[in-house]
Amino acid sequence: MTTHGSDPAEPLYAREVTTQQPPSADADVGLEHRVDYDRGVLLEVDAPADPYLLLQRWLSDAEEAGEAEFNSMALATADATGRPSVRNVLLRGLDEGGRLEFFTNQDSRKGIELAVNDRVALLFSWLGIRRQVRVEGVAARLSDALSDAYFASRPRESRIGAWASEQSSVLADRAELDARVVEMTDRFVGAEVPRPPNWGGYGVTPDVFEFWQGRPSRLHDRLRYRRDSAVDRWVRDRLAP
Repeated sequence: MTTHGSDPAEPLYAREVTTQQPPSADADVGLEHRVDYDRGVLLEVDAPADPYLLLQRWLSDAEEAGEAEFNSMALATADATGRPSVRNVLLRGLDEGGRLEFFTNQDSRKGIELAVNDRVALLFSWLGIRRQVRVEGVAARLSDALSDAYFASRPRESRIGAWASEQSSVLADRAELDARVVEMTDRFVGAEVPRPPNWGGYGVTPDVFEFWQGRPSRLHDRLRYRRDSAVDRWVRDRLAP
């Protein structure tokens, strides 16, 4: 079957027109930007045996340094085929059991992926103070009681938004979302906004931490902590940069 004005011998893909070409590496001079990291060191003598103590210290340092959203962390998940995805979430708790807690819509892409693959990775990135922390572990849902308590602490507008947004679903346009916000605002006029049944928390139980301190000439300090279940303790290693 042919269409008007086309060459029947020409394959369909050959008639696709590319209107923009990706810039060449030479054209984007800004990618040559370099920073020599020279703000601090990370030595074994200063690193506690417990990685949670170091994480708490570095979170405090990041907050004091004015790092924007100092408690944000990139959360990497993967589906059943191994296809990965990553996004930022906020660390909202560090419980006595050592779980790093965050909250989200559990029907979102990350929630769906966590339901089939509970292995995750986290990344705290504070490049203003030349530091990063990587975490690997297992995620599990938090209790309804914990999720209820956190949800109740959120601003009312954020609670309305949790009802209005079917996170990760396709919208026709922004107006559709705005209309949902108006609808949910009207629904809960004069009433408390309860937690949606598909909204809740997860706790990540780490089995690996890696602390990274930027150093000059890319000779960074990297200390990794691995959980050794056989002896129930953390094993610390220095990694080459």
